[in-house]
Formats: sequence, C-alpha cells, structure tokens
Amino acid sequence: MSEFNYGGQAVIEGVMMRGARYVAVAIRNPTGEIVIHSEPLNAKIYGGQISKLPFLRGITMLWDALVLGMRALLFSADVALEEEDIEFSGPIAWGSVAFSLIIGIGVFLLGPLLLVGLVDRYIASSLVSNILEGLIRLAFFLIYVYAIGFIPDIRRVFAYHGAEHKTINAYEDGATLKPDAVQAYSTAHPRCGTGFLLIFAVIAIFIFSLLGRPPLLLRILSRLVLIPVIAGLTYELIKFSAAHRDNPLISAVVLAPSLALQRLTTREPDESMLEVAIAALQHLLDEEEGAK
Repeated sequence: MSEFNYGGQAVIEGVMMRGARYVAVAIRNPTGEIVIHSEPLNAKIYGGQISKLPFLRGITMLWDALVLGMRALLFSADVALEEEDIEFSGPIAWGSVAFSLIIGIGVFLLGPLLLVGLVDRYIASSLVSNILEGLIRLAFFLIYVYAIGFIPDIRRVFAYHGAEHKTINAYEDGATLKPDAVQAYSTAHPRCGTGFLLIFAVIAIFIFSLLGRPPLLLRILSRLVLIPVIAGLTYELIKFSAAHRDNPLISAVVLAPSLALQRLTTREPDESMLEVAIAALQHLLDEEEGAK
C-alpha cells in the first residue's frame, strides 16, 4: 500500500490541507472567490528526527490539532469577516491556541477526574475509579461532538469536513480532482483527526488504569505528563490500522468505531465545498512538487 502524508481539517467556509512540507488553506470569501494561503511547515517538527521516530512522531498530530488547526481557523474567520490585513500567525493566533489548550485540558482531561473525585471515597477499586474517569471523559467527548452538530454554522463546517475527506480519498485512489468525480467518494477516512481523539480517549483509559490511585495532585500531573505518550501510541495504532484496513479484526476493533464517529462530524458537501477542498489540495500538491 502506498504511503500518503496528506491530511486536513475543515475550517470556516474552507479546508486546510497538510502535506509533508507545506500546509495550504482555501477559503471561500463572502463574494464567492476562493482565497488560498500556503506556507512551509516547521522543518524541526515535520522534517526533523522527531517526525521519523515511532511513538514520538505522534506529537505532530497534537501540533496539527492545537497549532496548525487553530491558526487555520482564525485565518478562515478573517477571510469570512473580510479583514483587510489577514495573517496566519501572530500574538492573537498563539493566544487563541493557548486558550483553547487550557480549555480542552480543563474540560476533557481534568474535568472527568475532578468529577470522579467527588465520589472516589465510595469506590473501593482503583481500577473501577480509573475506568469510570475514562468513561466520563469519553461521554463528554461524544456528547460535545453530537451537540455541536445541531448548530447551523457547525453543520457547514462538518460538510467541509466531508469535502476534505472525499478529496483525499479521491486523490489516494488516483481519481481526477474534479467535483463530479470526487463527489462519488466517502466522507469517512481512516486517518481522520476525529478518530484520533476517540482512540486517544480509549487508550487513556488503559494507561491511567495502570497507575492506581495516587493523591489527587499526582493524579492530575500524571494526566498532563502522559498526554504525549498517549498521543504517540494513538498515532502508531492509527497508522498501523490504516495500513492494514483489510484485516477484519483491525477493521472491526479500531477502524469501525472511528468511521462510525465520523458520521457525527461529517456531512455531505455540495459542489462549491468540493471546489474549495480540491483547490486546497491542488495548491498543496503544486507547492510540494515545487519544493522537490
């Protein structure tokens, strides 16, 4: 099976596509034009030794979600608001990344732990305590994803998410990158970031269950310190599963839950959305070809 590096993320009225050397974002502005921004990736993160070492290379997925993804989202918001001075970085971008990281860790990582702490004295088994924490975390994530899908603007973002997946699926299949050809492909993809978060939450249950039940402060610190470790394990499992998707066991245990979850985070895109996703990927391919 061929090795593919391309992935992406939906943003406001657009799509971000990331390759091995470049990232490109295509946004449809209020006048109907497609605005494209591209830039080289951080060589130390994507081209350095860390990107080649098993388990450590999973950190790039966290960087994609917390840094590249947030910057692309802010860029898309600037385009949607027709800001005159559009930037893809800067203090506001980095401040937003930091704020999102704090909220994400507080709500989804530490929140379940604090909730379990309210009843922990009544739980005799440390294993049961850790499993309950993990199940609450998983429930938080699933409820959040389901609930935001009712917001009209988020539904459009989810449709662009579907356009991103269709475009990458078509490219990996060798199809022509035209809207009518791309439309025939699935809105699900085995390397989806949504699947990454789901598998991350499940692996966290197993990892944290091995730690017993230390004092609350140490328990909180262990959750923070082990984020890169769990991210590395998650990345390797997804990478292995994508390469062996034809194996019935792997398909049922790893891929099926991830693909099922994507039904909540993707919608069928229209032709104009596919045009944006194709523009992002085509621009990225041109940049990467030029970099060679």
